[in-house]
Amino acid sequence: QVQLVESGGRLVQAGSSLRLSCAASGRAVSGYALGWFRQRPGKEREFVSGLDWNSRTYYADSVKGRFTISRDNAKNTVYLQMNSLKSEDTAVYYCASRVRGYYSGDPKSYEDWGQGTQVTVSS
Repeated sequence: QVQLVESGGRLVQAGSSLRLSCAASGRAVSGYALGWFRQRPGKEREFVSGLDWNSRTYYADSVKGRFTISRDNAKNTVYLQMNSLKSEDTAVYYCASRVRGYYSGDPKSYEDWGQGTQVTVSS
């Protein structure tokens, strides 16, 4: 089992940038699939971005071209760089890990989750 701790969320203005971090412990993040999800008020948790065991990246259409996912194996940390933020990006952002290394956009397929970090974008 891996423990995940997100950080970096805060209140920003539309058009700003933020970088979220997800620090892992208990297991190396390399070789596993990782994902960023978000949950907006009154909505279901949705896929934002993913990284498979081979470091291929995947993005939801709503964030493509604005968000970038990356992994630092030496720090055992995954990042989500978010640029050109919009008010509709306001949500709690979660980091998740799954033992199977292939990409999945289904939150039910991830075994381990962080506690989430709040991102609020004011327009």
